[in-house]
Amino acid sequence: MKTIQGVIFDMDGLLVDTEKLYYKANHIAAKSYGIDYTQDYYMKLVGISDADTFLIYQQDFPHLSKEELEEFVQLGYKEVEKLFEAGEAKLKPGALELLTCLKAEKIPMVVASSNLRRYIDLLLETNQIAHFFADIVSGEDVKRAKPDPEIVNQAVAKLAVPAANILMLEDSKNGVLAANQAGVPVIMVPDLIAPTKELKEQVLGVFESLTDVKNYLVSYR
Repeated sequence: MKTIQGVIFDMDGLLVDTEKLYYKANHIAAKSYGIDYTQDYYMKLVGISDADTFLIYQQDFPHLSKEELEEFVQLGYKEVEKLFEAGEAKLKPGALELLTCLKAEKIPMVVASSNLRRYIDLLLETNQIAHFFADIVSGEDVKRAKPDPEIVNQAVAKLAVPAANILMLEDSKNGVLAANQAGVPVIMVPDLIAPTKELKEQVLGVFESLTDVKNYLVSYR
């Protein structure tokens, strides 16, 4: 851990168990628009930017106008915000222990999430972990979503240390690809989708939980 001078955390599916809530919210919203929004359909959209998801909606639901699709998306946001405010988005196993360990080692941490800033703040605050992070980069701070490295590059700049001395923690393929392009070593903790053999070759390791990540880092202290 001595060589690590900063850690970048993804949020959804990595720090906080949110993916099932996004599905639940969109499933509820879809009923008002005659959309058959199944879990299998949602799985195809995991890790895709909001802009690209909207384009897919336009292709898959041609019976709806652009305005109706925008209303559907906004209704989904409202439904998921209700779930977040109700405290249904829990920390992933080992998250608090890892954050506490890194803080004890005085290693600065930054969140780099494609989510909206208000949701990032809400999730960090409701789970009482906001104080662990020196800064946040949201999807609203960048022009291009992961796998573009822009969000990672911004996080590196906020940490103000060499990219090679930073560790990124990700749960998705696009996050891993973004880290690689930014020259930041990355560990993957898969959430809903298991990594391919090719993706496994692009990470320092694949772990089942953040507890395993903590144990791995401590072993190299």
